[in-house]
Amino acid sequence: MGIMSEHKRRYALLLAARDSEYVKKVYGGYFNVFVAAFGEEEVEGRWDSYRVVDGEFPDINELQDYDGFVVSGSPYDAYGDDNWILELCVLLRTLDSMQKKVLGICFGHQVLCRALGGRVGKSQSGWDVGLRKVEIIQNFSPCSFLKSLTEIPPALSIIECHQDEVLEVPMGAEVIAFSDKTGVEMFTIGDHILGIQGHPEYSKDILKNLIDRLLNQDAIEIGLAEDVRSKLEIAEPDRKCWQEICKAFLKGSENQCPKYVLSTEDVMFS
Repeated sequence: MGIMSEHKRRYALLLAARDSEYVKKVYGGYFNVFVAAFGEEEVEGRWDSYRVVDGEFPDINELQDYDGFVVSGSPYDAYGDDNWILELCVLLRTLDSMQKKVLGICFGHQVLCRALGGRVGKSQSGWDVGLRKVEIIQNFSPCSFLKSLTEIPPALSIIECHQDEVLEVPMGAEVIAFSDKTGVEMFTIGDHILGIQGHPEYSKDILKNLIDRLLNQDAIEIGLAEDVRSKLEIAEPDRKCWQEICKAFLKGSENQCPKYVLSTEDVMFS
């Protein structure tokens, strides 16, 4: 009699942004950036990609075949009424009702909130671009995926690039991280929904290129761009720990988060 093979995990990346020329040239596309960040070793398995920004969605009859979903960032507003955004909201409500794991990053964090009954909008304090120190709430109701991590530092630096934010979380959601700039940096619903406002998947070079593009589009002021660039030279995001948090969530079982020493200088932007 043959031995039953271990379940091969399957994940779907819901891409809400088109590949920039830089990311396409250097990384081969955002899909590769996400799989490199969340898909190695601890979260082995098959990763599929759906360009929801272009109206490409998974078949509703195949949703049960996936162990988890990741919603990417986007230049679009999560509170917009584009057809694909409305369709994405319907999909996210379906996944929530199925208790499927969904990880939302930046726009994904915001659209998850909107889809499940929360409120999102423009930040009153404007753009947040660069590194941000995020405070982890230590006394929240522990989620099982966080229990599996050996240590979560009280604060972690993450790359941010957004001018919208979560204004009110959905009913039943718990805010588990905040910063001096943004009140909801991270929220959970049970063990199956996790939203993160920052970009655990971004490297500094991706952010630098994004800053150049925002500057060329007159979306941000040159003073802010120069300030961000100079501060990026002297500090690092805690990418490894953020990625371990995301992997622990997606895997939903034992994982290890290495001990982290916070950067000597936490870079903040007002």
